[in-house]
Amino acid sequence: MTLLIIGGIVLLIAFYAIGIYNKLVRLNTLVEEAWSGIDVQLKKRYSLIPNLVETVKGYAKHEQETFEKVVQARNQAQAATTVEGHQVAENQLNKALVNLFALAEQYPELKANQNFLQLQEELSVIEQDIEKSRRYYNGTVREKNILVESFPSNIISNIFGFIKSKFFELDNETERQLPQVKF
Repeated sequence: MTLLIIGGIVLLIAFYAIGIYNKLVRLNTLVEEAWSGIDVQLKKRYSLIPNLVETVKGYAKHEQETFEKVVQARNQAQAATTVEGHQVAENQLNKALVNLFALAEQYPELKANQNFLQLQEELSVIEQDIEKSRRYYNGTVREKNILVESFPSNIISNIFGFIKSKFFELDNETERQLPQVKF
C-alpha cells in the first residue's frame, strides 16, 4: 500500500514536471513567433525608408549628412541579429528619422508633396504595427520569464536549459518629455 502511494506521488510529480516542460516549450515557441512578427514589421519599415529619403532628397539637396545618417542607421538596424542589437539600432534609426522629418518641416512644398505624405502615412501605420507586435512580444516574454524564474518551474527550466528572454524596448525621447500645455 505504501509503495502504491509513493508510486502515485512520483507519477504526479512526473506529470507535473512534464506539464511545466511543455508549457516552457510552448512559451519559447510563442516568443520566437512574436519576434518574427516584429521582424516582419521592421523589414517593411526598412523597405520604406529609402523611398522616403529619396523623396526628401529631391527637395533638400544640400542636407546630405542627414540622409547619410538615416541610411547608415537603417543599414545597422537591418544588420542587427540580437534583441539587444535591434534595440540599439532602432533607437539610432528613430533619432535619424526624427531629424529627417524635422528637415522636411523646413520645406513647405515637400510637406505638400503627395508622395511624401503617402510615405509618411505608411511609415506611421508601420510604426503602429511595430508597437503592437512589440507589446505582444514583450507580453509573451513576460509570461515565459515568470515561469522560468518561479518555483518550482525554475527547477525544470534549469534542468532543461530554458533561460529568460530579453524584452524589446525602444527609447523614444519625445514620449518621455513632459507635454507643454499652453492656453
